[in-house]
Amino acid sequence: MIRVEEFGRRIVALFGLGGSGLATAEALVAGGAEVVAWDDAEAAREKAKAAGIRVSSLATIDWREVEVLILAPGVPLTHPVPHWTVEAAKTAHVPVIGDVELFARERRFRSPQSPFVAITGTNGKSTTTALIDHVLRSAGRDSQMGGNIGRAVLSLDEFSPEKTYVVECSSFQIDLAPSIDPTVGILTNLSEDHLDRHGSMEAYALIKERMVEASQTAVVGVDDAMSAAIADLISGEGHPVVRISAARRLDEGVWAEGGVVHETRGGQTRRIADLAGIGSLRGRHNAQNACAAVAACLALGLEAETIAAGIATFPGLAHRMEQVGRRGRVLYVNDSKATNADSTAQALASFERIHWIAGGKPKTGGIASLDGFFPKIAKAYLIGAAAEEFAATLEGRVPFVVAGTIAEALTAAAAEADADAAAEPVVLLSPACASYDQFKNFEVRGDHFRALVQAMPGMEIPGGGRS
Repeated sequence: MIRVEEFGRRIVALFGLGGSGLATAEALVAGGAEVVAWDDAEAAREKAKAAGIRVSSLATIDWREVEVLILAPGVPLTHPVPHWTVEAAKTAHVPVIGDVELFARERRFRSPQSPFVAITGTNGKSTTTALIDHVLRSAGRDSQMGGNIGRAVLSLDEFSPEKTYVVECSSFQIDLAPSIDPTVGILTNLSEDHLDRHGSMEAYALIKERMVEASQTAVVGVDDAMSAAIADLISGEGHPVVRISAARRLDEGVWAEGGVVHETRGGQTRRIADLAGIGSLRGRHNAQNACAAVAACLALGLEAETIAAGIATFPGLAHRMEQVGRRGRVLYVNDSKATNADSTAQALASFERIHWIAGGKPKTGGIASLDGFFPKIAKAYLIGAAAEEFAATLEGRVPFVVAGTIAEALTAAAAEADADAAAEPVVLLSPACASYDQFKNFEVRGDHFRALVQAMPGMEIPGGGRS
C-alpha cells in the first residue's frame, strides 16, 4: 500500500467505497488522515467498516471542516449532473480529487525519482499497460501495474526509486487528477466515448491532452486526427513528443509496417521487434499498442533487444483478443473488453471468417460504423438489449439470429463454425456494447464466455489440456 501522508490529522471526505475507493480510504488512514466515507451500497459500507474505516453519511457533516473530497472515478464530477457531494464540496470551497491525484502528489513529494508511466486513450490502453509491465518485468525491473487495470493505484507497493509504476488512467481518473505528471504519458488514440460523462468530444479530448502535456515524455498515437492534432499542439509548445503509428511510416517516431516495429530517430531507422507469430498481438490495433510500449520502454532506458525479447513472450490480456480455445479448425476468441464499435472494429479487422457474437447495453452510434467489415462476417449472433437495434443495422447485409444470451449464441455459432468450409473460422465474442444489461462488468461477461467455451467437448485449451 502507498500511504497518503498529505492529509495527516485532517478530515477527508470520501464518496464511493468500491475497490479503488476502499483502497484509497485505507491509504489515507494509514497516512494519518481522519476519513469519513460513504457509499450508497450497504454491502460496500459494511466491507469498509470491517476494514476499520469510519462510515458516516456525508449529508450530515460540516463541510467547512473538510480538507478535501475524494471521489471514486465512477461518480459523476460534471455530467450529466455533478454528484450531490461535488456540489456540497464546491459550495464549501473544498477541492474534489481522486486516487490518481493522491498517487501523483505522494510520488512527487516522497519519491520523484520513481518512474511513472501513465497510459490513456479510448482503445488499447489496457493491452498497452499490460505489455509495458510485461516487458519491464522480463527485463528484471520491479514494475508495479495498476490503476484502471488490476490493482487500485494506491494498493501498489510503497514507493522506492527501484520501482516503476505503470498506471492505466481512464478519462474519469484524469479528470480527478489535475496535477498528474507522468515520466512517460501515453495517448493511444481518441474516438467517441463517455460523452455522457464529459459533455462533448472536445471536453473528453482535452482531459486526455492535459495528461500527456504534463508528461516529461509524451507518446501519442497519430493514426486519428484528434490525437495527431494533440501531438502537434504539445510539440509546438516545446514538449518532448514521440509519435507512434501502425498505419504509416514516420519521419520521426515509432511505427509498424508488416507486423514489424521500427524506430526512426534523427533520420536513422532501426528495426525493434517482429510481431509475426505472437497471437496476443494480432492485428493492426495491437501493432499500435506495441509501438506505444516500445516508445515507452525506450524512454525508460531499455535496450531494443531487451524490449523485443519481452514482447515475444507477452501472453496477452484477458478479455482482449484472448484466444480461449480451439476445436478442429475453429478458433474461439474472447474480446469482451470491446465495449464500443471502434474497439470491435480492431477485432473484426484481425480475422477473415467470423461468427460474431455481439450485443449488450448499446452505446451511441451502434454498429453502423462497422459496415466495412460486414463481408467478413459469416453470421452474427445477437444478445442483450442491443439485439433489436443491431438486427436492424444488419438486415439484408449480414445473416443473423437473435440468440438472447451468450450461451445460446455460442451453441449456435459453434455448430455453424464447425460446418464452415473456411480454413480458420473464428467464433468471436466482441460485443461492441457495455455489459451492464446482463453482467456486472465486461470481465464477468468474458469469464462466462471463456468457461462455456472451455467446457465444450474436444476443446483444446491454451497452455495445454483438452476438455
